[in-house]
Amino acid sequence: MELKELQQKMRELYFEKDSQRGIYATFTWLVEEVGELAEALLSDNQESIEEELADVIAWAVSIANLKGIDIEEALKKKYKL
Repeated sequence: MELKELQQKMRELYFEKDSQRGIYATFTWLVEEVGELAEALLSDNQESIEEELADVIAWAVSIANLKGIDIEEALKKKYKL
């Protein structure tokens, strides 16, 4: 899956709900997922690590959507890809 595809799919599935929730509440969900990723890393459970990494990426993309940021372009700019 390409990043643009992921971002579009997240927009289709969650933009309305995330918009209603607001940027700060959506950010809080991201922070919670980062905490869950930390727990998964500490337990060294590969399946949990994969799941939580996916959640962290998804919530980060949701925030990008709320702010009108093309995440692929942002990564290209930041890392000179």
